[in-house]
Amino acid sequence: MAAALAQALNPSQQDRQIELTVQRERGRLLGFIRRSVADAAEAEDILQETLYELVLAYRLLQPVEQVGAWLMRVARNRIIDRFRRKALRRVADGVAGDVRADGNALADLLPAAAADPETAAVSAVLLAEIEAALAELPAEQREAFVAHELEGVSFRELAARSGVSTNTLLSRKHYATRFLRERLQAVWDDWLMT
Repeated sequence: MAAALAQALNPSQQDRQIELTVQRERGRLLGFIRRSVADAAEAEDILQETLYELVLAYRLLQPVEQVGAWLMRVARNRIIDRFRRKALRRVADGVAGDVRADGNALADLLPAAAADPETAAVSAVLLAEIEAALAELPAEQREAFVAHELEGVSFRELAARSGVSTNTLLSRKHYATRFLRERLQAVWDDWLMT
């Protein structure tokens, strides 16, 4: 029925239908994207790419029945694509986030990439979220967390290297862990809700 409707619409009617859909869905869609993408310009780019897909669907006479759900699915795919490209770029540039003492990147801490695309996508999103959450930490907390958890440096050795007391380092790691747990729990909850 939707295809028959699209074929019956002339280009100006299609334009009007697209315009109404964009007006109705734009705010909700942008909010959805911004929950995963902190950078406003990047979120706007993803929004534009998603809306472009809608225009293409109408122009190719393949209108969508449940346009809101379809737009969310397209946006989620665009977000995953961006996170995957960023992670690959960092690895290729040798700037793969935080590196453990044995030289393995943070990506090595994630489950091995599976043959199915969904597991690979989840791993890519999780890696990007971990890197983003680590970047949001104050520098002292991030350094204490990375040194102890990812590089395996003992608090005693870290205190000797930095000249900061062990209790201060423990406190910094505690705050970092609490922040990361809350931040990543919110991401996980959002993932389950969508």
